[in-house]
Amino acid sequence: MIIKPTESELEILNYLWKEGPSTVRQVHDFLSASKDTGYTTTLKLMQIMHDKGVLYRTESGRSHIYVALLDEEETQQNLLGRFVESTFRGSAARLVMQALGNHSTSKEELDEIRELLNNLENKK
Repeated sequence: MIIKPTESELEILNYLWKEGPSTVRQVHDFLSASKDTGYTTTLKLMQIMHDKGVLYRTESGRSHIYVALLDEEETQQNLLGRFVESTFRGSAARLVMQALGNHSTSKEELDEIRELLNNLENKK
């Protein structure tokens, strides 16, 4: 079964993927730096994510330590696949053309894209 995290869940997952096992307080402090959110809201969301099997929770003294159970790369691939299907009718070319057309791309980024395309062609 593919779990489809919400935007708020992704914010929490991104923090945990980057920082590793964390308390609700640590996650909340990070989230509240960029948006107005209450501690109890963060706590409730993380409890729901635990119930859904997205986070694992252990007790450490009086605190709970949360760990992401979803793999970062697999989650990104699933979300991107869903996005390409729903927004670009399954066309990766349309996605790339739109992204490159609306974004100032550096020479280094273009070189990376060329290398990726070459690698994909050589695999076929």
